[in-house]
Amino acid sequence: MKNYIQFSKEVEKAKQEDKAIVALESTIISHGMPYPQNVEMAKKVEQIVRDNGGVPATIAIINGEIKIGLNDEELELLASAEDVAKVSRRDIAEILATKKIGATTVASTMICAQLADIKFFVTGGIGGVHKGAEHTMDISADLDELSKTKVAVICAGAKSILDLDKTLEYLETKGVPVVGYQTDELPAFFTRESGLKLNTRIDDVKTIAQLAEVQWDLGLDSGIVIANPVPEEDQLDSIFINGIIDKAVAKAEKEGVHGKDSTPFLLGEIVKQSDGKSLETNIKLVEHNAKIGTQIAVEYSNLSK
Repeated sequence: MKNYIQFSKEVEKAKQEDKAIVALESTIISHGMPYPQNVEMAKKVEQIVRDNGGVPATIAIINGEIKIGLNDEELELLASAEDVAKVSRRDIAEILATKKIGATTVASTMICAQLADIKFFVTGGIGGVHKGAEHTMDISADLDELSKTKVAVICAGAKSILDLDKTLEYLETKGVPVVGYQTDELPAFFTRESGLKLNTRIDDVKTIAQLAEVQWDLGLDSGIVIANPVPEEDQLDSIFINGIIDKAVAKAEKEGVHGKDSTPFLLGEIVKQSDGKSLETNIKLVEHNAKIGTQIAVEYSNLSK
């Protein structure tokens, strides 16, 4: 395993000092946002993790190595290169073997975080069951990964381009706890509310850390979704954004866009149709997730001291 994993100096030092480390994905940089907002967001999110007492570990595959923590040059490469592969579970071995540049999705970031013994991961939103999945079987590998990989994912729910009702049902079937942080319902990414009630609400980060400790102490080796709504002042009007999403989904169907190309295509369309408002909200919710996720990771780290 040591042949494939390369820790940054900052992360290596944090591991030696038993500090709270927070994993960050790289697909949001390469495929989720345009340049240069993507690299600016990545650096700011890393700083938010540091400001809240944690150490950021942005994960990517570069030159045949799983990088746990990136330097500025590597962040810039991921943000601006045109040939960055989108890496999920099925792609990890191929991208390592061929020494291509790969940006990790939620699923592959979870895998790499677990290999590096990092238990908390901050992202924007998880993947899920796509609209029309009863015909296409288009279901994100993120959901299956959550059922078997011991990493807590702090997110603003699932991306609202998805069928949120079916996504929540899938997670329930797989036995994945979905914890609402200061909310009774699943956030809908760009908006705070989806109308879908959650089984669990917890209002403080210490209790969420304790839940994670008990879950994994019991040998229940699934992930945990910690659903953290976008701040109220940053959310979009639900009628406005849902109308744009419906148009984007219809365009994707018409143009035959599917599989791993769906999410980048849809998010790009939504940015265009919303005159950039969706991108602004996306950045704000990632920043908020970084703050809350780091606070949970720090509390969890303190439990074992």
